[in-house]
Amino acid sequence: MKQTLKIIAGSALATAALIKAVPAFAEPMPAQNVSIVHTADLDLSSKAGLEALDHRLVTAAFEVCGTASEVDLAGKNKVRACRADVLAKARAEGEQLASRGASIRIAAGY
Repeated sequence: MKQTLKIIAGSALATAALIKAVPAFAEPMPAQNVSIVHTADLDLSSKAGLEALDHRLVTAAFEVCGTASEVDLAGKNKVRACRADVLAKARAEGEQLASRGASIRIAAGY
């Protein structure tokens, strides 16, 4: 009888531990996948202004694409491809919109 109770209690504890651990293994949803880069405060006729714009675009691309686990090679490749794609689109859009002082909308294509 004592052995049976130990087995039942151990099973209950193991089940409870598994139920609690499931959210830890779930893939987190990206918190933000759209970013707005403001350009009105930049002097885009100067090299420093263009460098500041490019830095903002790179930062926004990192924000919208998120990160992947170090052990998830496929995920890291997706993130890397997302950043390259988002950054290329943002730079093309930036050349057109930034000259008018408009903001640039950066979004990841999930």
